[in-house]
Amino acid sequence: MGTPADLTQRRLLNELTPRRIVEELDRYIVGQQEAKRSVAIALRNRMRRQGLSDDIRDEVIPKNILMIGPTGVGKTEIARRLAKLARAPFIKVEASKYTEVGYVGRDVESMVRDLVESGVRMVRSEKVQEVKEQAERRALERILDALQRRGSGRPSARLHSVGEAMAALLQQRPLEPPPEQERDEPGEGEDRTELRRRLLAGELDERVIEIEVEESRLMTFPIWGAGGMEELGMNLQEMLGGMFPKQRRRRSVTVREARRILVDQEAARMVDMEQAAAEAVARVEQSGIIFIDEMDKIAGRERGVGPDVSREGVQRNLLPIVEGSTVMTKYGPVQTDHILFIAAGAFHATKPSDLIPELQGRFPLRVELSALGEEEFVRILTEPQNSLIRQYTALLETEGVTLEFTPEGVAEIARIAAKVNAETENIGARRLHTIMERLLEEVSFAAPEIAPAHVKITPGYVREQLADVVKNLDLARYIL
Repeated sequence: MGTPADLTQRRLLNELTPRRIVEELDRYIVGQQEAKRSVAIALRNRMRRQGLSDDIRDEVIPKNILMIGPTGVGKTEIARRLAKLARAPFIKVEASKYTEVGYVGRDVESMVRDLVESGVRMVRSEKVQEVKEQAERRALERILDALQRRGSGRPSARLHSVGEAMAALLQQRPLEPPPEQERDEPGEGEDRTELRRRLLAGELDERVIEIEVEESRLMTFPIWGAGGMEELGMNLQEMLGGMFPKQRRRRSVTVREARRILVDQEAARMVDMEQAAAEAVARVEQSGIIFIDEMDKIAGRERGVGPDVSREGVQRNLLPIVEGSTVMTKYGPVQTDHILFIAAGAFHATKPSDLIPELQGRFPLRVELSALGEEEFVRILTEPQNSLIRQYTALLETEGVTLEFTPEGVAEIARIAAKVNAETENIGARRLHTIMERLLEEVSFAAPEIAPAHVKITPGYVREQLADVVKNLDLARYIL
């Protein structure tokens, strides 16, 4: 039959054909078909590898990809969406924050540790979802216990507020008996079946009960790892186990809040964290993806002085990680042989051939992403499932303001974005974020006062809102 992970992998192999992968990426990213095809084939090959026999599986290494293109054209988004499709552990790092051993900066091995942490969180979340239904049943029973304790063995005077009791005491008058208990207050006479029915119906969500919660005091400290000081996030509770048990204390919370807290507690108890960590390490080794951005920032040969002195050193430190090595993490050793590395960079001041030859050879697949123009901006604004127009329309609808973008208005936004990119810095699709924010600044500010309202975004409206900034290109450099 195979493990659930194997079954999931086989199902993904059947569903995610290269064409299907590209179609899924098209829902979020406009254009860049060559890059999409390359990553789709790379992902499919990883799935094909799982079906190989043991004697050949380890010999098939991933074909790492180098994406070349200006900023804001979709490099990071392609890699992120790819990992989400494959349900693979994924992290994005910047090559420029790592330095050669001996210099101030992060050790390159920390990217693998970060990937393992990402994998552990992913597997833990999946395991919690598997036991959530059972955890909810257990939490329900604990809430019922608390409600019955609350309604039994308590004098009626407890229902008086502290203020009422103090006022009666100061005025030396007897405390009036409280009004008859309302039906929505769980009482001594109610049986568990009736309480359960009312609890499931949401009638008791605002009742305050007392529950016992667990708290752990995490104590982190750095340890020496290969290449320098790394904050591994180890804590005394993990290292010494039961010597420092979790602290328990009682809290008064609403039933709604208690349900959330107790479900989390029960789910955590039911998940075997050692097994989850072992599964996460295996998943990282077999299907993990590391996206290394700003690779062009470490390209170039040594000059001997200045800030470039460790560029080649960083490349040489990256080499064993990309080639395949073993990195120690707090969850055990992790082999990087079959982790897929996707590197990216603009390479406008340098070129891929400026990387050391050994590192170039470890990124055999190279794809060039094209710059975005007016036509692509129109598609980006309208086609993706999470397009900016849909986002802003939904945001302002919460305030009762309806936005209507005419096709001509969208075309004008795209024209201005392309114009500003051409005459200042070309930051690709990110220009649309700044332009849209500037365009809708007045409506966003006044939305609570003008609602309900209908705002039509026409070419005239776009030019009126952006006229001053577009005319003054010096100002546009700072605002747009």
